Amino acid sequence: MSSAETNPLNISDKHKLLGLDHLRAFAITYVLLFHYQIFAHPAWVSKVGSFGWTGVDLFFVLSGFLIAGQLFNTIAKGNAISMREFFAKRFFRIIPPYLVMLGLYTAFPFLREREQMGPLWKYLTFTFNFGLDYRQTGTFTHSWSLCVEEQFYLVLPITFLLFNYFKAGKKAVYLLLVLFIGGFAIRYIGWHNWVAPQLTSDSFGATFNRFIYYPTYNRLDGLLIGVGIAGLYTFYPHMKERINKYSNIVMVAGLAILIAAYFVGTPQASFRNTIWGFPLIAVGYGLIVAAVVCPGNILYNAKSKVTSQIATLSYGIYLIHKLMIHVTQIVLEKAGIDKNSNLMMLCCLLSTIAGALVLRYAIEKPSLKLRNAVLKKIGK
Repeated sequence: MSSAETNPLNISDKHKLLGLDHLRAFAITYVLLFHYQIFAHPAWVSKVGSFGWTGVDLFFVLSGFLIAGQLFNTIAKGNAISMREFFAKRFFRIIPPYLVMLGLYTAFPFLREREQMGPLWKYLTFTFNFGLDYRQTGTFTHSWSLCVEEQFYLVLPITFLLFNYFKAGKKAVYLLLVLFIGGFAIRYIGWHNWVAPQLTSDSFGATFNRFIYYPTYNRLDGLLIGVGIAGLYTFYPHMKERINKYSNIVMVAGLAILIAAYFVGTPQASFRNTIWGFPLIAVGYGLIVAAVVCPGNILYNAKSKVTSQIATLSYGIYLIHKLMIHVTQIVLEKAGIDKNSNLMMLCCLLSTIAGALVLRYAIEKPSLKLRNAVLKKIGK
């Protein structure tokens, strides 16, 4: 859910990749619509937001692309990867707002959207996504995807250092392929051993999420696609030039794949989605990401203050939206507003944005200032 800057197209550093802002805004909006379904909601939300769970997969592709892009650019310039700098950037961007939210949930139980929390150590170690049963733990469960990203941030730079040490060079692409193909096998085994036996059980949905949807080893598709795009654009200039020439067609192809993925991946807890849905969604979003960062794409220079602001607040929105929806519905229902109404939903969305703004200016921005000061010391 985090954002980063990179330059995989060798574009002027002064140019902001506006296309990525549009994608971030879309991703967080889609995730929010999907999660709104667990609360009282207008009937149309279930129709529009049913595929919104894939917004997380778009965030995975973006994270893989942006973070790997930074590392690839460092290597391409012949510089050594600074682990201290890498982890300092990630820490000050992600951890302070996350700890604030965790503190609120822990200290004030009435803020919790569902029953009890999981063990605190799982939240703090970013291992919450393993063994997660939402029937027993209903609070702050959306942090599972942040756990996936944090584990990715830990492993990726270490992997880069190992490949540099062994002078593996472009052979690294084989590891991406092995991991991507391995995902099919791991999900297949998981389905047949733990999920399929529960097909007729009332616990089927929770079992699917626990063994297929949440674990990191099942959700690497988007991250790997993002890493692959960053590597392609950094080390194969002729390929990025070709994609740039046909970027709008590539984007439409990505949309077409996502439409196909909708039918393959619906219902979400299915064998088809387990094997084919996740990789199709990753490829579809990957093609769109690969397209919108190209100067030839129609979204490359498309400015929008709305999407830019939503993109800036996306991490805060992601962290705080369930808490704000829960509290807003409780307060406004007492004031006589129907919990299932569009008015209630509008109020919940506005309160979520307000909460994200507080996180942004009270926590995120001061943390980023402190990060810059730390990075200056590291650079000395």
